Amino acid sequence: MLGTRNAVANLAVSDIGRARDFYTGTLGLKQIDNEGEELIVLKSGDSSINVYRSEFAGTNEATAVTWEVDDIDSEVADLKRKGVAFEHYDMPGMRAEGDLHVADDGYKIAWFKDPDGNILNIVGAA
Repeated sequence: MLGTRNAVANLAVSDIGRARDFYTGTLGLKQIDNEGEELIVLKSGDSSINVYRSEFAGTNEATAVTWEVDDIDSEVADLKRKGVAFEHYDMPGMRAEGDLHVADDGYKIAWFKDPDGNILNIVGAA
């Protein structure tokens, strides 16, 4: 059954080169495969992400990929230094603290977008 199999995230982008620069240069993922200007495969921890060219790039209005991190404050600061702009949403049960959304239990989330508008986030405990 599928519950015993690894899953792979898929992200639609309009420009593979621009996406490669963002995901490898800005986010630090490693490219492990490619199919010309149609698809790149990126390694993130023990998982992979297929980034493929599509006319539907950026049309998803929900979070597409989430990374769990140990030190979210440090990750946000590092990404900001690399030019990442963070999104700010009105989230029930969460309060804004700078670029972070913080739940009452201390759980923190920061959302940002890739160059095509795909919504990404990082999450971490207090």
